[in-house]
Amino acid sequence: MLKKISVFSLIFLSIDILIKFIVKTNMEVFSKINIIPNFFSIMYVKNTGAAFSILEGNRILLIAISLIAIILIYYFLIRNSNLNKFDIFCYSMLIGGVLGNLLDRIIYGYVIDYLCINLFNFPIFNLADIYIVLSVILIILKSFKETLWKR
Repeated sequence: MLKKISVFSLIFLSIDILIKFIVKTNMEVFSKINIIPNFFSIMYVKNTGAAFSILEGNRILLIAISLIAIILIYYFLIRNSNLNKFDIFCYSMLIGGVLGNLLDRIIYGYVIDYLCINLFNFPIFNLADIYIVLSVILIILKSFKETLWKR
């Protein structure tokens, strides 16, 4: 099970790294490519914080939080041997996302963000952020479903 999760995590991580590499090598910081006018664009920014730029400039703290998260996730996975394919997918996506942003922080000192939704001053984000948010939502929904199903 851990082998599958590691392989799938590396696949998610590789996709994230590839897209960030393309953005970093082909765009200037703050340059913008409109995909859907007035709605969605690609805009390269350097994020020194976490979501919504919280903890901005606290690189070491954010690296430590990411490392602790990875350790706790693996600790949970080692203790839980009855994961199904859905669980493996979700945890692989979560680990891939955390590792993607962690590597950016270690290598560059910031996270490469590029997905820009031009509504409500929404923060610019990246694929790793999507992995993290989506996997956490799916894990929580599954947990609620299992809790309600047992009643």
